[in-house]
Amino acid sequence: MTQFESRRQEIEAAGAQLAFIAAEKRDGVWKPGKFLEKHPISSVFLLDEDRTVTKAYGLHHALGTDAINIAHPATLVICRDDDRGGNDRTAIVRHIYRGDNQLDRAPIDDVLGVLKKIRN
Repeated sequence: MTQFESRRQEIEAAGAQLAFIAAEKRDGVWKPGKFLEKHPISSVFLLDEDRTVTKAYGLHHALGTDAINIAHPATLVICRDDDRGGNDRTAIVRHIYRGDNQLDRAPIDDVLGVLKKIRN
């Protein structure tokens, strides 16, 4: 989260917005509410408490040597298709990086490269 937040201006310049989703209960092990009080971010932060979003994108990590009932770390680039006219906007997943373990994160430069390709 920190690497993306620190480069938020670059991401926004590429025409994107950041949103973070955590497969965590508000009062879960990592206490996300308390964490965000101490480390505020300027981006949207959503809690996927029942794992609905995590499961829908195939990112749920039910059980592993490094995880129980959480999400694989992942970065998704989702684009809106605003070219349909009217108010019909369809979101299209253009890129997914799914980490193999809890330390495997998408390299920020790779994500910026994906954004630049989409814009061109």
